[in-house]
Amino acid sequence: MAFECLNNTEVSQNLAHFVANPGIGIVEPNQLSPKSFSEGVATSKFVPDTKSESGKGVKLKGASTINSKKGIKAPVSALNQLSIPGDVIFNCGLSITDLPPALISEILNCLDPKDLGVVSCVSTIFQRVASEHGAWKQFYCERWGLPTASLAVDSGVVDDDKSWRELFVEREFRTKTFMGRYSIDVLYGHTEAVRTVFLLASAKLIFTSGYDSVVRMWDMENGLSIASSRPLGCTIRAVAADRKLLVAGGTDGFIHCWRAVEDLLHLFELRATQNQNTEVRLWGHEGPITSLALDLTRIYSGSWDTTVRVWDRLSMKCSAVLRHSDWVWALVPHDTTVASTSGSDVYVWDTNSGALVTIVHNAHVGNTYALARSHTGDFLFTGGEDGAIHMYEIVNDGYESKTWHVAAWIPHSAAVYSLAFEFPWLVSASSDGKLALIDVRKLLRISKRALGKRVSKVKHLGGDIVEPPQRMLHGFKSNLFSVDIGAERIVSGGEEGVVRIWNFTEALEIERRARALRGIRLEHRMRRRKLQTELSNKSGRSDQCSVAAKKNSVTCIWPTKRGMSGKLKA
Repeated sequence: MAFECLNNTEVSQNLAHFVANPGIGIVEPNQLSPKSFSEGVATSKFVPDTKSESGKGVKLKGASTINSKKGIKAPVSALNQLSIPGDVIFNCGLSITDLPPALISEILNCLDPKDLGVVSCVSTIFQRVASEHGAWKQFYCERWGLPTASLAVDSGVVDDDKSWRELFVEREFRTKTFMGRYSIDVLYGHTEAVRTVFLLASAKLIFTSGYDSVVRMWDMENGLSIASSRPLGCTIRAVAADRKLLVAGGTDGFIHCWRAVEDLLHLFELRATQNQNTEVRLWGHEGPITSLALDLTRIYSGSWDTTVRVWDRLSMKCSAVLRHSDWVWALVPHDTTVASTSGSDVYVWDTNSGALVTIVHNAHVGNTYALARSHTGDFLFTGGEDGAIHMYEIVNDGYESKTWHVAAWIPHSAAVYSLAFEFPWLVSASSDGKLALIDVRKLLRISKRALGKRVSKVKHLGGDIVEPPQRMLHGFKSNLFSVDIGAERIVSGGEEGVVRIWNFTEALEIERRARALRGIRLEHRMRRRKLQTELSNKSGRSDQCSVAAKKNSVTCIWPTKRGMSGKLKA
């Protein structure tokens, strides 16, 4: 960039001191004369008064003065001699905290949780502004959704006195437990292979079923069997539940539903005979049901009849049928869309219109058996017959939705049958008898929507880059069919006919004790530093006193024992 020099370059040091002073206010354009800089700048009247103190403003000699808000006094005649653009701001003493709250909020919205936490450590003002910022609620809900009241109270996460920042920090801390110690609980009860497991963390319940056609309910805390249903007459390949409804899908093409019973501690009455008020069976599919999911208003079911059916929870009637080109293996809904796998392809549908939003062809070599989705719905994770796991991002530019391949993993030597995701952990179950834990946090780059454009939230690595998993869990013989994650636990079931719970709560307690010890050590370190600072200050004063005493020292010779008189030496 080229700069044009002024014709008159004789600028005095007094003018430089005047312009560099950080306390000068804003000069409006109507207060300035129309003279241009090329005509020269008169500086003879800008003589600072040396009696004025720094920081309280500079008083310039002149007939009349303009008093600014910061205490700067400048003559009107002198200012009128300057031809300065109106957007020049002399008052540079303002800080970011002097900006309007709405503007500060927009600035903080551009930060990710780590940077926002750093900002809160700058000063007490920033600590208050950053800690109370609404972005913490957004960060929390993007990762885990709104905290469930019952689970939160029991686990000690949610407190009315806690801010969203404290809730976020606590939940982020709990995600580290999956790299620590664990204990394994083995649940016996099924007589044949377990095809599906579902963890309802908000009620501390586990639901399982399989080839024995019995749905069993377990206590998550102690691993005891609570109840089991009567045999449903066929293999149960899918189970889903929330606090109001439990559904199970059989190979005969039906969906068996249990409504929650009020005032019942464990929500569902499975032992009783079929009751018209609490049990309903839905028919419509022409093939085995392979996957089920629930949201607040709908039931989603996928089948080998190549369709995904959407059911209304209130009327228990089918409201939409989404047809695929091959068997449907898995599905995951989010808001008004549902993602499904059929053959080797991945589909994303609009449930309101029934239109196909986007499709990923040949996601895997062979069938795509497993599917998981982030809480925001932007990221899809697929597992297939080739033993690979792929991560995709759904990007909507306002006109159409596209899927971008983000990363790939090959942690297994056999087919991946099930995936489960809870930020930031993706866990996979394979027929090789292993569980793989993958931390996707490093792939995410939290960014915001800017100027109405969709900004990608990930670092796209390319399809040829394979990331290793963070942890592998062993202990099974072979053929793991289903897995779920939540509440510091991983639940899995397979061909052995048993259910295993990998409990990481011990690691959580160990990490809490370690964090408490680190806090104590930090407090002791700060106290030692404070004492050292005080001692150094005291020693500095004593050194100054000794130096002053040496300069004005008077040497005295006191009388000896013999009574000699003392002599003074100046």
